Amino acid sequence: MTESTTRTRETQPIDPGATLGVLGGGQLGRMFALAAARIGYRVHVFSPESEGPATVVADCHTVADYDDLDAVAQFARSVDVVTLEFENVSVAATDAANQFAPVRPAGRVLHTTQDRLREKRFLVSAGIACTPFAEVASAEQLSAAIETIGTPAVLKTTAWGYDGKGQAKIAAPDQADDAWATLDRQQAICEGWVDYDQELSVLVARSTTGEIAFYGPIANFHENHILDLSVCPWPQLDFVADEACKIARTIAEQLDAVGLLCVEFFLTTDGRLLVNEIAPRPHNSGHLTIDACPTSQFEQQVRAICGLPLGATKPSTPAAMANLLGQLWIPAPPPWAAVLADPKIRLHLYGKSEARTDRKMGHLTVLADSPEEAIHQAQLARKRLASQECRSTST
Repeated sequence: MTESTTRTRETQPIDPGATLGVLGGGQLGRMFALAAARIGYRVHVFSPESEGPATVVADCHTVADYDDLDAVAQFARSVDVVTLEFENVSVAATDAANQFAPVRPAGRVLHTTQDRLREKRFLVSAGIACTPFAEVASAEQLSAAIETIGTPAVLKTTAWGYDGKGQAKIAAPDQADDAWATLDRQQAICEGWVDYDQELSVLVARSTTGEIAFYGPIANFHENHILDLSVCPWPQLDFVADEACKIARTIAEQLDAVGLLCVEFFLTTDGRLLVNEIAPRPHNSGHLTIDACPTSQFEQQVRAICGLPLGATKPSTPAAMANLLGQLWIPAPPPWAAVLADPKIRLHLYGKSEARTDRKMGHLTVLADSPEEAIHQAQLARKRLASQECRSTST
């Protein structure tokens, strides 16, 4: 590929009617495909699973492993641009795809963000405050990390962790070795324990033209390391909003990322912002944008990777999103009429065939006059879905 051809490929808008490729077949890909279809794009999903949330709504589906680089190349030949719906894809796969279609965000972004150690080192090099950390690849490094960082601390595998998986808390120095053993002594980082008042996220979209748009800050609340509820706006975060967006901009520009990124933060008890993680894709905390914002995070991802003008992001009304986990389906599916009768509630189900404890099966969003009321109504709606009285009434 010549330099002029590469430059043209990187700057030429991709108009509706084109085919967008997605690496990954989960719920983020599903919502991306629905947003893309609404404005006239076709979507081709590449995933190892024959059925999944994204595959049932996509126009095309390639079933192959991400390490099957010949299949990845064939897939890329059939699309105009490739994007990510989750980050557990090898950089070799994105490189193979990039030979035939631009990958946005690029493989170099994935390389940085899918490994916690590389991600932390990038943040430090960019002058961005993050949680204190140290590399752990040996017993000696573990001991040194505990001595430097202290306890309590958190040990995290450098790769393949999400929703609290691949993590172990170290409450005291004598627990360090046992904690590492629970992670099968995989390469890890040791992070200092952070006293924080709030977890929050900012979604940043960056187009091929360099145009940037933000969502948030979005306030996030977790249960058992899994996102439970998100709300936006959250007035308690107003005093850090500009700083959080400035940091998100710096990250997107330093990475030269095209597409959508989520930057997760801790707001410490003394008022500092520390970056926790970067996700090179749409994010669970941004699901409320589907119903609350003129342009959802998924449509924004489409616009950014296609070089189209970015859409408006300001919420039209306060909104709260509550995750629906697999335990709500046990022993039977929830009584959907209990929430569908309420005009304030928007229900989103992902079409997963098997419900498991802590598996994200869907979410609901509530629009209200205030953030507090949105949270209250979202929690009430989820309780109705779990209510035995509602279940018995619906059967």
